Amino acid sequence: MAAAGCVPAVAVTVWWLVGDLSADVPPGTRLDHSVRPPDLAPWAETAIGAGALVVAAGTLAVLVRASARRRFDRRWWATLVPLLAAAALTGFGWRVVTAGSVGANVGAGLVVLVGGPVVALLVLWSAGWSIRLLLARRVV
Repeated sequence: MAAAGCVPAVAVTVWWLVGDLSADVPPGTRLDHSVRPPDLAPWAETAIGAGALVVAAGTLAVLVRASARRRFDRRWWATLVPLLAAAALTGFGWRVVTAGSVGANVGAGLVVLVGGPVVALLVLWSAGWSIRLLLARRVV
């Protein structure tokens, strides 16, 4: 259960820690966006990010402790770590895609062309490893 909360919390934590990547322009200059970011007040963004950080740290601590006490099968880390990496890339990619720029946002294109397939491969790896572990349980 902790792993299910950890993955989205890592994505939001990275999104918050990266911060706004919009171009620094003189006041009054209109920025172009590939995707418009959510309109959040600074206090709301901080509250969401800090809350996600607490959830991510707490769930990771629970998982590490359970793994050390052998209550969490260590083989599942091979599924969880790629999912956490995919979540971190997703949080970073969302900041890049929603960054305001003057003209084309080349970073957004790179995130879609490179980051998208990497995230897909990480998720597929996790799914495949999960299936392998679940099928191995049935055999034993």
